[in-house]
Amino acid sequence: MNTPPLVLVHGLFDTPRIFDGLKRRLAGGRWPLLIPHLPHGLGWVPLEELAQLLGQHIEAAFGPDQPVDVLGFSMGGVIARTWVQLEGGHRRTRRLTTVASPHRGTLAAVPWPRGWLPGLADMKPGSGLLRRLDQDVDALRPVECCSFYCPTDLTVFPGWEAVLPFGPRHPLPVFWHNRLMAEPGSLDPVAEELLRP
Repeated sequence: MNTPPLVLVHGLFDTPRIFDGLKRRLAGGRWPLLIPHLPHGLGWVPLEELAQLLGQHIEAAFGPDQPVDVLGFSMGGVIARTWVQLEGGHRRTRRLTTVASPHRGTLAAVPWPRGWLPGLADMKPGSGLLRRLDQDVDALRPVECCSFYCPTDLTVFPGWEAVLPFGPRHPLPVFWHNRLMAEPGSLDPVAEELLRP
């Protein structure tokens, strides 16, 4: 069976280069690969706007109907989930994998006012966006979901809540959020999931 294209979605303060190590682990085993740059303005751009931009990148690369698999790291996982649930991405997404993504918010976002940094404020526990995503998960049900989380994460905190509502949930043996896309302890299991038939 041919696997669909894989889309990798970076997080806040990241660029597509955050996935260089993961690309090496995949060793060409997933192709085609799309890693769009989503300019987040250091948290100024609302996540729903970034989800719309993600959809535009996917359609430009693969047309309107080609199924895709999507992986989001950190804030990128919430962007990907927003695209799947609120922007119609569920109609073409086979699998959604997230790594250390604040699906239930992160306490690190609490101090930031929405008027200044709406993208950061979208990641507060109980934000309007996260409530919308949790209140209607029907669009997520047909998608194969998988969550990886870092129990000691201090960026997405508490780390054990960085999980999707459905699918398996795997802790990663890496202490720091900013090492999750660099350490073999996290790259190996994530690559194994992405290479699964």
